[in-house]
Amino acid sequence: MQLKIMPRRKRLSAGRTPLILFLCQIISALDVPLDPKLLEDLVQPPTITQQSPKDYIIDPRENIVIQCEAKGKPPPSFSWTRNGTHFDIDKDPLVTMKPGSGTLTINIMSEGKAETYEGVYQCTARNERGAAISNNIVVRPSRSPLWTKEKLEPITLRNGQSLILPCRPPLGLPPPIIFWMDNSFQRLPQSERVSQGLNGDLYFSNVLPEDTREDYICYARFNHTQTIQQKQPISVKVISVDELNDTIAANLNDTEFYSAKSNRERPPTFLTPEGNASHKEELRGNVLSLECIAEGLPTPVIYWIKEDGTLPINRTFYRNFKKTLQIIQVSEADSGNYQCIAKNPLGAIHHTISVTVKAAPYWIMAPQNLVLSPGEDGRLMCGANGNPKPKISWLSNGVPVEIAPDDPSRKIDGDTIIFSNVQERSSAVYQCNASNEYGYLLANAFVNVLAEPPRILTSANTLYQVIADRPALLDCAFFGSPLPTIEWFKGAKGSALREDIYVLHENGTLEIPVAQKDSTGTYTCVARNKLGMAKNEVHLEIKDATRIIKQPEYAVMQRGGTVSFECKVKHDHTLIPTITWLKDNGELPNDGRFTVDKDHLVVADVRDDDGGTYTCVANTTLDNVSASAVLSVVDVPNPPFDLELTDQLDKSVQLSWTPGNDNNSPITKFIIEYEDAMHEAGLWHHQTEVSGMQTTAQLKLSPYVNYSFRVMAVNSLGRSLPSEASEQYLTKAAEPDTNPTAVEGLGSEPDNLVITWKPLNGFESNGPGLQYKVSWRQKDGDDEWTSVVVANVSKYIVSGTPTFVPYLIKVQALNDVGFAPEPAVVMGHSGEDLPMVAPGNVHVNVVNSTLAEVHWDPVPLKSIRGHLQGYRIYYWKAQSSSKRNRRHLEKKILTFQGSKTHGMLPGLEPFSHYTLNVRVVNGKGEGPASPDRVFNTPEGVPSAPSSLKIVNPTLDSLTLEWDPPSRPNGILTEYTLKYQPINSTHELGPLVDLKIPANKTRWTLKNLNFSTRYKFYFYAQTAAGSGSQITEEAVTTVDEAMASRQVDIATQGWFIGLMCAVALLILILLIVCFIRRNKGGKYPVKEKEDAHADPEIQPMKEDDGTFGEYSDAEDHKPLKKGSRTPSDRTVKKEDSDDSLVDYGEGVNGQFNEDGSFIGQYSGKKEKEPAEGNESSEAPSPVNAMNSFV
Repeated sequence: MQLKIMPRRKRLSAGRTPLILFLCQIISALDVPLDPKLLEDLVQPPTITQQSPKDYIIDPRENIVIQCEAKGKPPPSFSWTRNGTHFDIDKDPLVTMKPGSGTLTINIMSEGKAETYEGVYQCTARNERGAAISNNIVVRPSRSPLWTKEKLEPITLRNGQSLILPCRPPLGLPPPIIFWMDNSFQRLPQSERVSQGLNGDLYFSNVLPEDTREDYICYARFNHTQTIQQKQPISVKVISVDELNDTIAANLNDTEFYSAKSNRERPPTFLTPEGNASHKEELRGNVLSLECIAEGLPTPVIYWIKEDGTLPINRTFYRNFKKTLQIIQVSEADSGNYQCIAKNPLGAIHHTISVTVKAAPYWIMAPQNLVLSPGEDGRLMCGANGNPKPKISWLSNGVPVEIAPDDPSRKIDGDTIIFSNVQERSSAVYQCNASNEYGYLLANAFVNVLAEPPRILTSANTLYQVIADRPALLDCAFFGSPLPTIEWFKGAKGSALREDIYVLHENGTLEIPVAQKDSTGTYTCVARNKLGMAKNEVHLEIKDATRIIKQPEYAVMQRGGTVSFECKVKHDHTLIPTITWLKDNGELPNDGRFTVDKDHLVVADVRDDDGGTYTCVANTTLDNVSASAVLSVVDVPNPPFDLELTDQLDKSVQLSWTPGNDNNSPITKFIIEYEDAMHEAGLWHHQTEVSGMQTTAQLKLSPYVNYSFRVMAVNSLGRSLPSEASEQYLTKAAEPDTNPTAVEGLGSEPDNLVITWKPLNGFESNGPGLQYKVSWRQKDGDDEWTSVVVANVSKYIVSGTPTFVPYLIKVQALNDVGFAPEPAVVMGHSGEDLPMVAPGNVHVNVVNSTLAEVHWDPVPLKSIRGHLQGYRIYYWKAQSSSKRNRRHLEKKILTFQGSKTHGMLPGLEPFSHYTLNVRVVNGKGEGPASPDRVFNTPEGVPSAPSSLKIVNPTLDSLTLEWDPPSRPNGILTEYTLKYQPINSTHELGPLVDLKIPANKTRWTLKNLNFSTRYKFYFYAQTAAGSGSQITEEAVTTVDEAMASRQVDIATQGWFIGLMCAVALLILILLIVCFIRRNKGGKYPVKEKEDAHADPEIQPMKEDDGTFGEYSDAEDHKPLKKGSRTPSDRTVKKEDSDDSLVDYGEGVNGQFNEDGSFIGQYSGKKEKEPAEGNESSEAPSPVNAMNSFV
C-alpha cells in the first residue's frame, strides 16, 4: 500500500501518549515528496513521462518525430525496437535521438520516404534500478488518394421520385470529411427532404423541379494533409409527365428513367438501412451514431425510441433533421434495440437496430509506484476491465516475469504482485499489460527499496502568521526510510507537546485548531528513524482578525439619483488591508460614475443596469472579510406595449396589453385613456382604471365614436409614459342616449321667452345629424305643446309672450338614427318688467344713537312683474342737528334679500338728521320709491379732544391748551381734567379731579410742586356721558436757589480734597499695574470689567425710551398711588432718578416756540440719555432731595 496525506487526523490528550506521529510499519510504502533537493539525492528507477500516441499517423511531407521522455536517478538511457527487433539508430543516418531523451527524429524531408519507416516502435528507458517501456507506437503516414476516374451519366427522373447520389470517396488515412457543393463552392442546401448520409451519399426523399442542376459535386477533405479531393459533377434533371407530349411519351420506355415509380403520393420506405432490422457495434466511450433515411411523398418524418428503455437525457442528440441519433460517452448500459419510425400521412414503417457495446480495456486501478524500506512488505495491483474481459500479464524491466531473473521477495497472484521482506536488489520497474481483441493497456510502476536517514524538507525558521481564533498549521515535511516518527516541542527548553489543543497530522503538520495570542512562539519539529534524527524550528505569530465595523446597507434609488455605500474596516496594526468593491462578484464597471474613496463607494446618475449586489472586500496577507448590500434601482414603469383589441361589439370591446418593465417597483394599477378621432382628435380622456395584476379590460363604448386607446402603468414612484395608441375602432351610430342638460327658460324682454340648454358634445351625439326638438306651453293654461326642431345650437327665443308668465319647457335631442328618450319638463318664465308699486306703510324705530329699525308692507306679487329679489333702502344724512345748516350728503343703500318686511340700519351718526325711502327689486330692476321718511338720532358720547398741550411751565404752575373733540356727537356740557404727581421712584401720587366749563380751551394749574413730573387725563362730556380721554405728562421747573447751592457744594474745599485723594489712589494703582506687566505678569482688568459689568451703566432698551409704563393702553384711566409698575410687574431701579435735565436736554428733548415741552411724547422710540449715576458730573444734592418728594 502507498502512504498518502489523509484527511484523518490524530488528537493526543494531555497525560496520555506524547504528541508524536507514529508512522508504524503497518504502513508499508513511502511517498517520495517532489522536492527538487531530495530528488537530486535519491536513487529512483525510470518513469516514462511522455510518449507518442499508440496510433500515430504522420504527415509524409514532414520529418517524423517519435516522442519518448523519462525521468530517473541516475538519468536513464534509451533504446528502441522496431517491429519487435532492436532498432539500431546509429546505422541509419536519417535517424537521430535527442540528447538526454529518447525522442527520435527521422529526417525524411531531405531524402527517404515515410513509407520506409512505417511500423511498430517501442521505447525502453533504463538505469541501474530497472527499465520502463513505452506503448507499442504504430507509425503510419497519412494518405489522401484521388478519386478513380469514372464516367457519370446524367440522371433524369420524374417529379416526386426518390434519388440517391453516391459519393464513394477513396479510402484515406485518416478517413476524409465529406460534403456536397456546387461549382461555385457553395454548400448545397439540405432539409428534411434532402440530406447527406453518414456514408457521404446525398439522399432525396422526393425530388422537385428546383432540384434540377448539373453540378452536384462531392468533396472529400483530408485534414491531416490539408487537401481536398473532388468527384466528377453529377447532372440531375427532374421532369413531369405533363412536359411530354403524347408522341414522345409513347416512344419512351420507363426503364430509361432512373426509377419507374409513380410521382403520386406514397407511404414511406427506407433508403438506408435496408430491411426491417440491422446490427450496430460500438466501443465504450465512443459516440454511437444510428441513421435512418426514408423516401416517400409527402416527405416522411423520423422518430426514435429505445424498445427496452428510455434514451439517456443528457447524452442523446439528434442530427441531420432527426435522421441521425447520437449518444455520446456510450457504455454497456446503452446496449439494446433502437427503433426508428418514418411517418407521412399515407403510412408509417419502422426499422430496428440492435446495438452492442464492446469495450477495449480500461483501468479500474492502475499500478502505483512503491517506495519501501529494506525488510518491508508491499503490493502492486493492476485492476482493468473490458468487454470481453482483458487478460492481465506482468513484465519486469520490460521482460515477461516468467523469463525474468528470479526474485525471492516477489510473488505473482493474478493481477497482484506481493512483495515481502524486500531488499535493495528488489528494486525494479514492473509493467502491467491488460489486453483484449479491441486493444490493450500498458502501465509502468516501479518498486524502489531505499534506506535513508530522516530529512526535514520544510525551510528552517519559517514564519507563520495566523489570524486569532483560526486554525494554525505548522508544516514539517519529512522523508526517511524507514518512515520516521515526528515530535513537536514549543520553546527552547520545552518538552514534547502533550496538550489536547494540538492535533498532529500524518504528514507531520502540527495543527492548533483555535490559535490564541498565547500561541505565539517558536516550535521545533523532530524526525527520527533507526538511521538518524533531524529537527527544524518554525515561528508562529498571531494577528487580530480583520473586521468590517460599518457594513454597506440595502439601498433603493430612483434612476438618475446618487447612492453611497459605506464600508469601515478595523484590522491588525501590523497588517495593511486593501479595500476592493465588487458588483455581482465581478469588477466594478469601468465608468466615471463609480467613485471609491477611503470608506465609501458612490454611484452617481444611477442607471437600470447598476442594480445588483455590491460587495466590500477587505484583504490582508492573512485574511479577508466581505460584506454585501443590494442596490435596487427603481423608477416609474416602462410603458405597456402590444395593445390589442378583441371581442369587438357595438358597445364594448376587450383591450389587452403587455406590461413594460416595472423597474423594481410593483405596478399597482393601469390607467386606460381613449381618443375620439372623429370629434376630438388629439384629446385623450380618462376611460377607466384596472388593477396592476390585470392585462386585459372590458371597455364600455358609446355609439358613433372612432376610438383609439392607450395605457399607462402606475407604481409607487408615479405613472409611466403612455403606450403607443391601439388600432382605431369605429362604433356604429345610434339614437342619442341623453338629452341636453341645464335647460332654462328666462325672458330677455318683457314679451319673450329665451330657452337655453347645454348642447350634447360630439361624443354624446351617437350619430350624425344632431338636432334638438324644443317644446313649450304656458303652465297654467290648457294650450297644447308648441314644438320646433332646431340645428345643433344652444338657444331658442319665443316672442310675443305675456310678461312674466310661467312656462313648461322641454328639449329633446335627435339625430339621423332617431330620438333620445323623452326629456324632463322644466319650468321657466317669460321676460320680467319693472315693478309698478312702491312698498307702503314705511316707518322707522330709532334704537340708539347709531342704529335704527325700518318696517314696511310687502308689495303685491302681481305688481312685482318678475322674480322678487328683495327690498332696497336708500338713506342719507340731510343736516346737522347742532348747527342746523343743511348739507346734502351721499346716499347709502342697504338691500334685504327675499320677502323681508323690515331691516336694521347700522353705523348711523349720533345727533343727526336722516331721510330714507324703500323700493322693491326684481330681476329687471327697481320699482318706484316709497315716500321719504325722516328721523333723528339722539346724542352720543363725544370723541377725545383733538389735542392737548402743556405750555409755559413754571416753578409751581403748568398751563394746558386743547382743541375740542372732532366729533362732539351732541352738545358738550363740560371737560374733566385729572392729574397726579410721579416721584423719582415712579410711584404715583394722589389723583386730583377738576371740572372745566365746555367753552374753555385753556387752563392754568397753580400751586404745584417744583421740579415734579405730573400726568394728566383729559376728556369731554355730553348729556349722553363721558367721551374718550387723552393723556399727557409735564414737569415743573427747578428752583434756582437750590441749583446755585449745588454749584457751591461742588466748589467746597472738602469736596476738592476728596476728589484729589481719589485721583492719587488711581495713579498709584496704574503704576503698580505697569510694573507688574513689565515683569511678565498679567492683570486682566479688562476681562474682569467685562465679566462684572455694572448693570447701572447698561444702555436702556429702545422699547423703554417712551416711558410706556405710565400709560394705560386700554382706557387711559388715572393710576392710583402705589400701583404704578412696568408691564412685566417689576420696578426698574434705573428708572427712578428723574430730573428736568433728563427730559429737557439731548436729541429727544426740545421746546416749542411757545415754551411747551415735546420730545418724549412725540412717539419716537430712541435711547434715552444716561440717568442717575451714569453722569460724569458730581452728584446733585438737589436731585437727592427731589427723590424724597
